[in-house]
Amino acid sequence: MSGRTIPEWVPFEAVRDQLPNTRREFERSFDRTVEENRFTIAVVFPTVGALLLVASAEGLLPDPLAFNPWLLLVGVAVMRSPLVAGVAPLVDRRAGAWLGLLVAYTYAIEHVGVRTGWPYGYFEYGVSLGPMLGGVPLALPLFFIPLVANAYLLCLLLLGTRANSTPIRLATVIGFVIAMDAVLDPGAVAIGFWGYDGGGIFYDVPLSNYAGWVLSATVAVVSLDRAFDRAGLLSRLNTTPFMLDDMVSFVILWGGINVWFGNPVPAILAAAMAAGLIATDRFDSELLWPWRD
Repeated sequence: MSGRTIPEWVPFEAVRDQLPNTRREFERSFDRTVEENRFTIAVVFPTVGALLLVASAEGLLPDPLAFNPWLLLVGVAVMRSPLVAGVAPLVDRRAGAWLGLLVAYTYAIEHVGVRTGWPYGYFEYGVSLGPMLGGVPLALPLFFIPLVANAYLLCLLLLGTRANSTPIRLATVIGFVIAMDAVLDPGAVAIGFWGYDGGGIFYDVPLSNYAGWVLSATVAVVSLDRAFDRAGLLSRLNTTPFMLDDMVSFVILWGGINVWFGNPVPAILAAAMAAGLIATDRFDSELLWPWRD
């Protein structure tokens, strides 16, 4: 037996010492991780995602990769991380309660929609979006709620002091959410995520879908408006440059897909949203070309 002394080493304790001990430490660590990986999260992930989805729709990928639901869920979760990191410090019990109610509504209205065709029109999913419960993707809140939150945050910046008016604020955000769906739904139908019985007048999407989105957007926007203090959101936006990077990802991903499939109106809407991000200094050259001085 060797006479060497085996060093004492406890891997678990070493790892534990590096982990955040409090919520605030976790939030700071989360912020640093997102800040250090902005280009990868906001540009690389949606670009690769758009390429994979288009290749899947065009039959260019083999089955294990084509519309792989776990790749999809991981990609969406990563792209959502700037928004989650930005909002996390503002989530208290009131916000948690309103978000919980919104999650419940999201599942309930989708379940009704799948079963009855109300309020969006009759539709069915064409590919797996991950685990399902009662015909509804379990990850649905991850898809829907951040979309509304991004619209809310960007509209706060675009409106400026006009956001102090509740009717103007709510009407603007609801309209913006519907515009985002006018980008999302045609692209999703084009790649086969879901389809509507009989198609529809707007790139195979029926007008009933947008009538349904008026309802869901109103519920979601009012819920977020009640959940968070606007002054806190604006303060966090002003000190967190990456907070709307998920919106950047949305523009790249769904704008690119609509361009590929020849949907000009959704593509123009995506470009208009990019203009809004540029106007609020949320879509800058350092994000697109981080290696440039």
